[in-house]
Amino acid sequence: MGEKQMYDVLVVGSANADLTVRVARRPGAGETVHGSDLVESAGGKGANQAAAAARLGGRVGLLARVGDDAYGELLLDAQRAAGTDVAHVIVESGARTGTAMIIVGPDGDNSIVVSPGANAALTPEDVAAARDVIAASAAVSLQLEVPMETVRATAATATETGTRVVLNPSPTPDSLDPELLAAADPLVVNEHEAQQLAGRGEGTPENWAQALREQGARSVVVTLGGDGALVVDGEGGTGRVPGVKVEAVDTTGAGDAFTGALATRLAHGDSLTDAARFAVRVGAAAVTKPGAQPSYPTLDELPS
Repeated sequence: MGEKQMYDVLVVGSANADLTVRVARRPGAGETVHGSDLVESAGGKGANQAAAAARLGGRVGLLARVGDDAYGELLLDAQRAAGTDVAHVIVESGARTGTAMIIVGPDGDNSIVVSPGANAALTPEDVAAARDVIAASAAVSLQLEVPMETVRATAATATETGTRVVLNPSPTPDSLDPELLAAADPLVVNEHEAQQLAGRGEGTPENWAQALREQGARSVVVTLGGDGALVVDGEGGTGRVPGVKVEAVDTTGAGDAFTGALATRLAHGDSLTDAARFAVRVGAAAVTKPGAQPSYPTLDELPS
């Protein structure tokens, strides 16, 4: 395949409409609190990662399902605006587009409830139909907001065709299939996800990352919020990438911005450490504005 690759990154995953409300404090059980006006914006972990990568100048495709409703149009419009190729987004007749209900507290942290909608209908058959597209991409980015059998099918196809797999196992299952873990290069997790998947109680991100590599991941990146990231590369070498100091406004989608940026730089041939250093800057920029995709930076908007 001497031709130019179709995509730097093909994202296979979810697309949700984010319905966000800000509150002075989170409600307790049985309690009602007043919030800000509802803001509707484009989200979903898959669509977020695609938009983040595309805004940074990557050649990006998205394989996802949306409904033929107003939210589906919102998501498609947002992807086109970011520069993503939406030729492989399937619009499902009569289906509801996935939605995420997000409550943002005064500290910028969020609580999220997701209704899958059309995301639940993304099937291994959709993946099989896109085999040539997967083969013609430098990297495939995966998350777990679509059916697990679809994620497995994508990872298996990418492995067979020699396409690099970037796996962000979120929402986090109790454990990952050995085959899925073995395809991850890297496995991208936050501290909580790393600890949970490593099956460890106490410890450090280094301990958890090494445990995940011993369980089969080819490489691991642990995001550390404002403290940057931890990288365990294919040779087992461990290193920390320092954080970038910014004023956090809203953390929604920051992890997806990081993963999309990481996948883009890996597709361009960067080392895992260099790609993580770039992704930390992108994630930092994303928390300085409200929303997920609306907060994603272009190259000239990155903090130094």
